[in-house]
Amino acid sequence: MTSALDPAIAARLKRTADGLVCAVAQQRGTGEVLMVAWMDDEALHRTLTTRRATYFSRSRQQLWVKGETSGHTQYVHEVRLDCDGDTVLLTVDQVGNACHTGAHTCFDDTVLLPEPAAS
Repeated sequence: MTSALDPAIAARLKRTADGLVCAVAQQRGTGEVLMVAWMDDEALHRTLTTRRATYFSRSRQQLWVKGETSGHTQYVHEVRLDCDGDTVLLTVDQVGNACHTGAHTCFDDTVLLPEPAAS
């Protein structure tokens, strides 16, 4: 499938061997990181034109719109590319939970760091 993604944007992307770029969804206003997913050029094009977060499922090998079955949608306010072009940052309004486990964010598990060694 040929994407209608703006060629200037497409030229800035550094994709994986599978043609994907990492996408991070962040809650507008709080900056909370909600989830990480993958996008191909068509997913990014659809996200930019519809403002509905659209991702590429690696397991199903197809596009999916966040919330189209769960109702837990992401309305996209801003899209940024990182300096290397290998990550897309979406600033979104999340409706409902972002994580497929039912949690608000996929980053609910805290990993405790050991105390720093005394110097």
